[in-house]
Amino acid sequence: MPKSSHHQLARRERQIMEIVYRLGRASAAEVREAMPDPPSYSAVRAHLRILEERGHLTHARERARYVFCPTVAPDRARRSALKQVVQTFFDGSAEDAVAALLDMSQSKLTPEDLDRLSGLIDQARKEGR
Repeated sequence: MPKSSHHQLARRERQIMEIVYRLGRASAAEVREAMPDPPSYSAVRAHLRILEERGHLTHARERARYVFCPTVAPDRARRSALKQVVQTFFDGSAEDAVAALLDMSQSKLTPEDLDRLSGLIDQARKEGR
């Protein structure tokens, strides 16, 4: 478990974590390549070292390079971040959070998306959640 929560990371560190999560695993060069307005290669390596020291990343040596991976699985990190957002911005109400998401994405949801969401709601009802 990371020692400090994701929202306490500096902007560059957050960018790096988002890139590593998106790629699944990445070298310093791959991280730098994916960054908007990237700092120097050595600055990226320094950020990666800091993130590793704080427990956010781990590395493995592959051939002549280090490849970094998140220490927390993406689905677990996603749940943790979402729980934090629901607590902070919706006073712990999942219903209010879902309503806000539906309102935001109203025009982007396809009939298939709505059917899937309806199915998930039906399933939650059956399971008594």
